[in-house]
Amino acid sequence: MFYKSKMVNKLKYLALLVFLYGCIEINLFEKQVPIEGQSWSRSYTPEFSFEIRDTVSLYNVYIVIRHTDLYGYNNLWLNIGRQAPGDSMRFEKYNFALADAKGWEGAGMDDIFEVRKLFATGTFRQAGTYKFAIAQIMRDDPLRYVMSVGLRVERVE
Repeated sequence: MFYKSKMVNKLKYLALLVFLYGCIEINLFEKQVPIEGQSWSRSYTPEFSFEIRDTVSLYNVYIVIRHTDLYGYNNLWLNIGRQAPGDSMRFEKYNFALADAKGWEGAGMDDIFEVRKLFATGTFRQAGTYKFAIAQIMRDDPLRYVMSVGLRVERVE
């Protein structure tokens, strides 16, 4: 009997934790999509979607690129699409520097580098699901030595 009472109390405590965790609004979205064989074809356009409820706060949106030391350029041209709730996808071209005269930007370990580039800062005007799509538009097709591409959205505190 005593054992059953302790188990019920533990289950109540666990249910309370799950409920409280569900009420906490996470101020971050991050997802990385691996590039198969480190060869990013122009026809492969990873998509990302996330929910925004807070339309007052300021957000930073980052593009995250992971590549090897063998990547042959110091920049990366991307065609980035944005879609607000109830709207259509709109694409714009962006040129992101990945290296300068000192070497690769971002964090590196051995021959792998990850760079997080600020793409946009602002508010999301309406609540709902936002979608982003990222395509490479470099001359090389496929673009070699890109390991993954990702999107990070964080609320500015």
